[in-house]
Amino acid sequence: MKLNTASRTVNSIRNILTGFLGQFIQTILGFISRTVFIKFLAAEYLGISGLFTNILSILSLAELGVGSAIIYALYKPLAERNEKELTVLMRFYSKTYRIIGIIIGIIGLALMPFLNIIIKNTPNINENIQVLYLFYLFNTVITYFYSYKTSIIIADQKNYISSIVSYLISIVQTILQIFVLVITRNFMVYLSVQAVCSIIYNLIISKIADKMYPFLKSKTKDKLDKKNKASLIKNIKSLMIVKLSGVLVNNTDNMIITYFSGLTSVGMYSNYTLLTGIINTVLSQIFGGITASVGNLNAKESKERQREFFDIMNFANFWLFGFSSICIILLINDVIRVWLSDEYVLPINIAIIVAVNFYMVGMQNAVWTFKNTMGLFGYGRYLLLVTATINLILSIVLGNLLGLFGILLATAIARILTNTWYDPYAVFKYGLGLKASKYFIKYIRYLLIIILSLLISYYLSRFIYVDSTVKLILKIIICAVTSNLVFLVCLFKTREFNYFKTIIFSFYNKTLLKVKESIFI
Repeated sequence: MKLNTASRTVNSIRNILTGFLGQFIQTILGFISRTVFIKFLAAEYLGISGLFTNILSILSLAELGVGSAIIYALYKPLAERNEKELTVLMRFYSKTYRIIGIIIGIIGLALMPFLNIIIKNTPNINENIQVLYLFYLFNTVITYFYSYKTSIIIADQKNYISSIVSYLISIVQTILQIFVLVITRNFMVYLSVQAVCSIIYNLIISKIADKMYPFLKSKTKDKLDKKNKASLIKNIKSLMIVKLSGVLVNNTDNMIITYFSGLTSVGMYSNYTLLTGIINTVLSQIFGGITASVGNLNAKESKERQREFFDIMNFANFWLFGFSSICIILLINDVIRVWLSDEYVLPINIAIIVAVNFYMVGMQNAVWTFKNTMGLFGYGRYLLLVTATINLILSIVLGNLLGLFGILLATAIARILTNTWYDPYAVFKYGLGLKASKYFIKYIRYLLIIILSLLISYYLSRFIYVDSTVKLILKIIICAVTSNLVFLVCLFKTREFNYFKTIIFSFYNKTLLKVKESIFI
């Protein structure tokens, strides 16, 4: 077995760079694919895709947080190179996930008769709704029989390996789907390509994991000892509630929008979620790329070192998601207008509330990374049910009054009242051993800087009406330069900024030295 011996920094850089490169290529192809999709298929198909994706995300509740609990359980034996414990954990994981896959398949089939209740108005499409649903269900179920092996690769700080495979398959899938849409204009064939590629990805990851960790194939009668099993079950129970609440908050909006506004509104809104999803995925490459390294840090380093790194990570969180949120408010409607047309542009209040939700979730990255890698799964688990309840009730009430804006506003209100403040509190009190007031003071300070930057950027760009790619690029440049300059002026004296400045200059000097050496040689 070749367990990871590289440093946390090297592993993080590999994971981040791989993620960025793959995501860049995938983003370009994604834009092309969505453009072709809209051109050759009716808007209802976008709504169907968003709706079924949300339904199956709810079905994934059957996973009950097993994945996150297992990944956390893998950190210590991986650090200690304990093959025996790793084998036992992965065998438990394998059996559990197969059962989960079967349960999801059965529940998914049981839900088919109720699709007509959610979709009140029959969409203008040729295919049978239930047959399309079966394609989405199959793609979800098949992952549970193979993809559990991805967990040990991720926990071993080698996420770049699974990312490379994922991006390569995704790129091939996107190209094939574009070709299929242009040639056949058939949504069923489009989904068939997705199903085949999903199977291929899972088979490849399974083979790679078997090769990297050959001990996974060894036969053993050992089982989890009582202590580890009790700890694992406790974490799974806590994560079950977290999972339930998260799905109810994040994956019910499209069903409610469908009920109040129809599939066409879901389709139009999906263009906004596509763009913000791309931004979020790109930024998540950074935080996802260092999660396993943070887990390693929390398993080995002192509290002081953990606190320092949290501040650094939270600073990066603010800068990246704050800047992106400003761009969403000021630019997303312009991007939709240039990319598709004016008929796909939603009111500015939608762009604002989309940005608010995007920022609130994004600013939790550092908190959730530390919470999960410290094993603090139990704290706030019941509060998340309150989040889900508030979101569901307010979505129905405000959705009826304000439509799409009201549904999205309900999600923001639910988050503000619950996990947006409690999760940082739990991490600081029970994980870092500090008062959470330190975090909230910084949060408010960062928020004021964003508002200032937004107002200045808006003032400087408000005269540009974007109706061409050139004007869009000009407005992007103004917003990017202005907002980042405001951030710089407000934060250049902070310890966190100096940390990143030192890293950047160090990397620059090393690169320059290598260039000079190569020239003289």
